[in-house]
Amino acid sequence: MLIDNIDKIHTTELGVIRIKKNLKLDCNDVVYYIKNKVLDKNAYIYKNGKNYYVEIDDIIITINSFNYCIITAHIKK
Repeated sequence: MLIDNIDKIHTTELGVIRIKKNLKLDCNDVVYYIKNKVLDKNAYIYKNGKNYYVEIDDIIITINSFNYCIITAHIKK
């Protein structure tokens, strides 16, 4: 379902700042970066409650399942 709605994935201005900080990213288009991670054939996607979780490359991405807003992303500990 998440991949079927890939074009709906978005985030807020604060989300961009949080994701860049958590993943130590130096890219301008965080949403594009996250979409590519979601579409990667090695991504493990599952739903728990109201969120989707995408695990790939030692990263966990949290996306709201109702509005497809990227809530956060962080490096696995």
